[in-house]
Amino acid sequence: MTTLHPDVTLLAHNYVRPEVQAAADYVGDSLELARLARDRVDTPYLVLAGVDFMAETAALLNPEKTVIHPEPFARCAMALRLTPGDLLEARARHPDAAVVSYVNSSAAVKAVSDVCCTSANAVEVVNALDEETVIFVPDRNLALHVAARTDKRIIVVPETGCCPVHHALTVAEIRESRRLYPGAEVMVHPETTPEVQAEADFIGSTSGMLRHAVATTAETVIVGTETGLIPLLEKASPGRRFIPASPHLVCPDMKMITLELIEAAIAGKGPVVTIPGDIAPRARAALERMLLISGG
Repeated sequence: MTTLHPDVTLLAHNYVRPEVQAAADYVGDSLELARLARDRVDTPYLVLAGVDFMAETAALLNPEKTVIHPEPFARCAMALRLTPGDLLEARARHPDAAVVSYVNSSAAVKAVSDVCCTSANAVEVVNALDEETVIFVPDRNLALHVAARTDKRIIVVPETGCCPVHHALTVAEIRESRRLYPGAEVMVHPETTPEVQAEADFIGSTSGMLRHAVATTAETVIVGTETGLIPLLEKASPGRRFIPASPHLVCPDMKMITLELIEAAIAGKGPVVTIPGDIAPRARAALERMLLISGG
């Protein structure tokens, strides 16, 4: 698609529709898209096929470019659970704590954080900090995943923050999948509950899952993350069978991004993502610190 528009680069998340992934110049997880947007894209326009915080991240890391989000109503339910005021209240209660904000958060929340992380580098980021206490926002399940892999004290804000899609996956569904596919391997995302993670053979981000799909010896793999990853797994490892752990692992906001919306966005060069001037420099600093910790 974007070969017809040489001034536009289309970036797509691993969870969007397969046809959108196929049309994209780059497909990746949040960390991969953040790095690509900063380091490898030289077109004046970026179109971000994903949810709102991803488009904001691209805009923060590329202030000299115009970032377009084809559907502004495609918003992350997890990010909506936390406001900057909530986080500032937590900081006041724990003044000696560092604040790590999962990239699945608004630019305004990032702006009152010390550093960002993704599911791929959350443990690395937390362990890189000098502070012994860390306020982790806004995903409880990822925070608990990190807490089990660090000696630092993790304070979860908000206590009920989660991705509703991943959080809904149950132990019963994992066990039923194993019953239906004897000998299958189970891999899940760290946004799933600790109980579900305890049932898994592998826990990882979408990029981690893609790498594991190539390395595993299992013939069948049960996949505990959004179903948009399945076609990418099949492409990465065509000799294996990948089965969704639940038919309900679908993010409606990710699926809102269609080729028709992207074509209209490219034609109209909008809707353009804008970050208020009092927020952008501080949010950008938190993202850049994350990239520095993760090797650039």
